[in-house]
Amino acid sequence: MSADFPLTRTAQPVPEAERARMLSAPEFSRYFTDHMAFASWTPDNGWHDRGIGPLKPFTFHPGTAVLHYAQEVFEGLKAYRHADNSVWLFRPEANARRFARSARRLALPELPVEDFLASVEGLIRADEPWVPAPHGEQSLYVRPFMFGSDPFLGLRPARQVEYSVIATPTGSYYSSGITLWVSDQYTRAARGGTGAAKCGANYAAGLAAQTDAQAHGCDQVLYLDSAGEGRLEEAGTMNLCLVTSDGRLVTPALGTILPGVTRDSVLTLAADFGLVPEERAVTLDELRSGAEDGTVTEVFTVGTAVVVTPVVALKGDGYEFVVGGGVPGKQTTALREHVLDIQHGRAKDPYGWMRRVL
Repeated sequence: MSADFPLTRTAQPVPEAERARMLSAPEFSRYFTDHMAFASWTPDNGWHDRGIGPLKPFTFHPGTAVLHYAQEVFEGLKAYRHADNSVWLFRPEANARRFARSARRLALPELPVEDFLASVEGLIRADEPWVPAPHGEQSLYVRPFMFGSDPFLGLRPARQVEYSVIATPTGSYYSSGITLWVSDQYTRAARGGTGAAKCGANYAAGLAAQTDAQAHGCDQVLYLDSAGEGRLEEAGTMNLCLVTSDGRLVTPALGTILPGVTRDSVLTLAADFGLVPEERAVTLDELRSGAEDGTVTEVFTVGTAVVVTPVVALKGDGYEFVVGGGVPGKQTTALREHVLDIQHGRAKDPYGWMRRVL
């Protein structure tokens, strides 16, 4: 138990048999663990009232800032149970640093890295029985978030802020290759905007695009740049990667997209799979022609929830095409398995990415 986030255990935990039933087939965000971490911030007191206690609702004044101006940021990371029953996190320091950058962009107070780690680890220790057994792709998804909580309708940075961490057991997000809808109607971000921050407003603005993709029989949307130059950006909630016939692993450059932790991990692992990582602008025309002539052999998405997920086809207004014969590629499959093996303790961790909690 962290001294910075003292634990007060719930008097009404989910019964063991009921929890076992939930963990037998976990679904993303269907069930939540017994506890939550929390802390508050004000200009006079800084971060204070840290703790871990029973999961409970927030109570808001109708004028609470976040309800009107969406001043909010969040993170997503996972805890994994290994075969020896130990519990580990994957690169939580990277999530902590990105959380601070997102907060800075949204004019929220930065939570120190050590406090981020203490709150996440403290919650996992409190709810250790909720970490699924080490089989398949099951894990405990952890969601830290922060929002402006003072009741004030004037437009200014919040002067009262709440921070919390909750967790939900989860299995595989996508079970097979996915199809993307290339949107010519919606964009995700613009230069100078909040594209590089992990804030709720970005995702709320993407719901219409996601709904549009599903209406066209696709799993997710693929965004192009807001300048109208046909550059690929992100695939819904995921970063995008291409594998070329000459051994390059290409991904859109940072700037208006989220600097994904899994994205960075896959770029680091590329050389181990004989691939040369390349971050640069990629156009839709390059992707379409490459898929047609075989110079683009594989496409996949990456993210905490989806890990590495193959893209087997893309559709747009008046066109559609497959990638690599419409089946998951060998490099995509190998990268996915290797990332999962590191996370679940089945492979060596030469980069020191795993952090033991229990």
